[in-house]
Amino acid sequence: MKPNSALPFDRALKRRHLARAAAGFARHDFLYREVTTRLVDRVLDVKRAFPRALDLGGRGDMVASALAGRAGVATLVHAAPAAGLLGSAGVVADEEWLPFAPASFDLVLAPLSLTWVNDLPGTLLQIARILQPDGLLLAGLPGGRTLTELRQALLRAEAEVEGGASPRVAPFLDMRDGAGLLQRAGFALPVADSEIITVTYADPLALLRELRGAGETAALTERRGSLRRSTLLRAMQIYAEMFATPDGRVPATFELVTLTGWAPHAAQPKPLKPGSAKARLAEALGTEERPAGEKAGR
Repeated sequence: MKPNSALPFDRALKRRHLARAAAGFARHDFLYREVTTRLVDRVLDVKRAFPRALDLGGRGDMVASALAGRAGVATLVHAAPAAGLLGSAGVVADEEWLPFAPASFDLVLAPLSLTWVNDLPGTLLQIARILQPDGLLLAGLPGGRTLTELRQALLRAEAEVEGGASPRVAPFLDMRDGAGLLQRAGFALPVADSEIITVTYADPLALLRELRGAGETAALTERRGSLRRSTLLRAMQIYAEMFATPDGRVPATFELVTLTGWAPHAAQPKPLKPGSAKARLAEALGTEERPAGEKAGR
């Protein structure tokens, strides 16, 4: 079947990328281990147990090893879109079609696995459905500043060599949209935050080998044919010219956006109703309160 051009990502192509990369992934797993560790650290900061947890799309046994029986996890289910991504056991499942009953889990961890989901709001709705009340979602996704250096180099090279440019790097999540997406999906206490991870490589081609080895080459439905060799070589030259450090290495920026949301529960904190405050804002700020429209004195 031809991919639906109305959707940003070709999911079938992405599954082939992931399956192709599975055997050699351990040589290219740095970023995934780093993100998994950061998500699990956040789980451990929550002083409660999560007996039933879902590793949604993690690579191999990374999540299982990072949790290692901590956070009160008694049962950990691993689901991934390709069998080669599963560790010692797991379920092959598409992130857009989760085959789990409502209220199946207390915790869902999604380390970089929602990157290529076409319907992120729909997937978040499904995750909210399979969580127990007061269950926790922690998802790490690439943010909009991810691979900004590569994006700039490819656009300049393609415009220069071929007289036009097309998307070669996937669109990533804007952190400012994250909490809103969680709220739309029905999560309580939604939070989105971001942090920058900068990795350096010997040269730009080493970065491309890393992305291919991790199964993270672009799978856009609206794409031109394969990049010409001359365009690719020019892009690598531009990358080095624009971004190389004094020691000759090149940086690659990865913005990690972390989405944190809780399935609603009656015991969770609720925002105060408008007008129910017990103290005036002016008192808290140590300022003089003035009626609306009155100009402050000089």
